[in-house]
Amino acid sequence: MEEEIAEKSSTNETAGRLRIAMLAYRGKPHVGGQGVYVREMSKALAELGHTVEVFGGPPYPDLDPKVPLHEFPSLEIYNDFFPGRMPGIWEIKDMPDFVELCSYLTGNFSEPLSFSLRAFRALKDREGEFDLVIDNGSLAYGNLLIQRKLNLPILGVIHHPITVDRKLELDNARTVVERFGKRRWYAFTRMQTRVCKRIKRIVTVSESSREDISKDHKVNIDRIHVVPIGIDTDFFAPQQHIERIPGRIVSTASADVPLKGQRFLLEALAEVRKKYPHVHLELVGKQREGSTTAETLAQLGLSDIVNFNQGISYRELVDLLASASVAVVPSLYEGFSIPAIEALSCGAPLIATTGGALPEVAGPHLETSLAVPPGDSSALAEQIEYAFEHPEVCQRVGKAGRQRVIEKWSWRESAITTANHCRELLAMDKGCCQIFCQLKIDSLAYLKFQVEFYV
Repeated sequence: MEEEIAEKSSTNETAGRLRIAMLAYRGKPHVGGQGVYVREMSKALAELGHTVEVFGGPPYPDLDPKVPLHEFPSLEIYNDFFPGRMPGIWEIKDMPDFVELCSYLTGNFSEPLSFSLRAFRALKDREGEFDLVIDNGSLAYGNLLIQRKLNLPILGVIHHPITVDRKLELDNARTVVERFGKRRWYAFTRMQTRVCKRIKRIVTVSESSREDISKDHKVNIDRIHVVPIGIDTDFFAPQQHIERIPGRIVSTASADVPLKGQRFLLEALAEVRKKYPHVHLELVGKQREGSTTAETLAQLGLSDIVNFNQGISYRELVDLLASASVAVVPSLYEGFSIPAIEALSCGAPLIATTGGALPEVAGPHLETSLAVPPGDSSALAEQIEYAFEHPEVCQRVGKAGRQRVIEKWSWRESAITTANHCRELLAMDKGCCQIFCQLKIDSLAYLKFQVEFYV
């Protein structure tokens, strides 16, 4: 199926202009892959001639000027400055606000559900103006209302199943209370599983994610299609005027969660420091007080050689990668990893774990990257030391890594393939969107849905 769609790219590129509403419940512009995907995919689809409008929740994505953004203000319970704040009763203005608050009070991550209800309301006001919806990861009950009441088919985009995050968080919970809290926080993944089963077509970014989505969300794998994402290789490129700084490690800390493996990188850094006192780490992201990373920094006494780069521009990121002796992606699991291809595209020697889709992205060991097992700080330290001791290998690997990106990943090709999936979805969906998509439900099941919908 993927080969057939790829073959259609050249002939369908200019055919059948689409009117697309893209949903982005979170689109943080500076770190992580969600905001990057929304910005670049919407831009590439618009450049192909399609009409694309983004409906986003905070933190809002940074879009290309040719793509309109419709902002959905929320209660911002999980904002960067005061996460977990309690909203005032005067802030509750409508049903989505009420749902967001109620879900939060039960310990659940409430943003996907409340955002989807706001999206349904906004699209209802503009009924008939769009052909379909591309949902970037919310997978919430409001999507089913969009399908049923507005007759708008939905192409679900899943970078990786959040069920993986849930498992790792539970495995790393230190107390019974913390474990219970994590279970409640990730309760929304049950909603995502139910919604996944009722969306007719899903796209993801790697074969690894495709298999995990099918297994964790119990979706027929034939309904899940791989569309690799892209990168601007002209922008993310080697900078000949910038010299690599000996001992400099660059890594992106898009989230301070066990999944990203920052603890293992810091443990490796402490080991490398014994042999290379000049080693230092540039982390792209924000340090949070009381976080796991902050605790590990204090325990290992690394604060003097770790620098956090918060809210830097993409230009600054490129320059930082150009100055790195080595870039590191220490994640225990990745559905794809935009930081990895950014480093590869900049020609930075990349050390990446073999967690999830990273082998698909980074390529073979000692050819386009240096590979280590996930969760092994000793192995990571050994590879960092190897990189410091073999600059000629790093230079060769860096060049090969960039060539790999040039050959494999383009936002334009990703957009063409995504548009073809949209057309196939429309052909499948002619006048037959149902909230439970061919599933017969009894009154008890419907009651259960209503309870979960509001709580």
